[in-house]
Amino acid sequence: MSVIKTAGLTRHFGEVTALEGLTLELPRAGVIGLVGPNGSGKSTLIRMLLGLIAPTSGTAEVLDEPISAPGRYLDRVGALVENPAFVPGLSARTNLMSLARLRGLPASRVEEVLQVVDLIGRDAEPVKRFSLGMKQRLGIAAALLPDPELLILDEPTNGLDPSGIVEIRGLLADLARAGRTVIVSSHLLAEIETVCDFLVVIRFGHLIYCGPVTDLLTRARQRIEIAAEHARDTAALLALLAADGWQVEHTPEGRLSVAADEHQGADLNRCAARGGITLKSMTPVRGSLEEIFLEMTGTGDQDLTGARAAAAERKVS
Repeated sequence: MSVIKTAGLTRHFGEVTALEGLTLELPRAGVIGLVGPNGSGKSTLIRMLLGLIAPTSGTAEVLDEPISAPGRYLDRVGALVENPAFVPGLSARTNLMSLARLRGLPASRVEEVLQVVDLIGRDAEPVKRFSLGMKQRLGIAAALLPDPELLILDEPTNGLDPSGIVEIRGLLADLARAGRTVIVSSHLLAEIETVCDFLVVIRFGHLIYCGPVTDLLTRARQRIEIAAEHARDTAALLALLAADGWQVEHTPEGRLSVAADEHQGADLNRCAARGGITLKSMTPVRGSLEEIFLEMTGTGDQDLTGARAAAAERKVS
């Protein structure tokens, strides 16, 4: 069963196309990563799914209900969009109690969500003393108050230090193990790849990939890093490999990176032996999801800006 379906979902803001013809289907349970460069349309998609803005065209369903009638499903959805807003002078517990009362939820849910996000023991402190990571956890606690089937988090690790990112990763994994569906958006795949089961990659509002993480990993570039026993033989080894038709690059550490899979190690060893060169090390390396992501979307915001400008010129002409 799917948690979200879209068909031709499109949103224009004046002359800017934020999403164009987005068609996808997302499975229930687990962590789903929604990734793409800044300005790719992730937040626009989230706002449409939450009923905050209407699509220009196309349709979508959340928990089998149309987004044209958000009242039918929003009580089963929790969301954290941008920075969570709390009363700074009040404690974490008091802030959550106020939200629970507004939504007609039992006070027992406050205790439960504080435990889920590991804020018990800090819940009596005023929110103004919280670190950014703790505020993010409190925001997730607020989103969990209605005990939602679907949790949507927009850039939950944005601005966090490494320890805060690790904390949020662990929390996402715990929520998925509890049987929830968690959709987490980010422009940095490395922040969420360790906990994602499924990925959606968007660029310029277009769908680039939608599927299991394991399937995307098959696109990873495989290579073998090798090093000669004596550094002076590196240039000769490079020439031997190139003459044999191997694609070879230097690594920053002074080794040679050969486009090959782990089963071709013996062939590389024989090639080196023909030149009288002894290999000191041979290490198979698979490209990361982040490398695949960058190949699919560009290397950064500068690439995105340039490509957008080029696309706009083609549209005009």
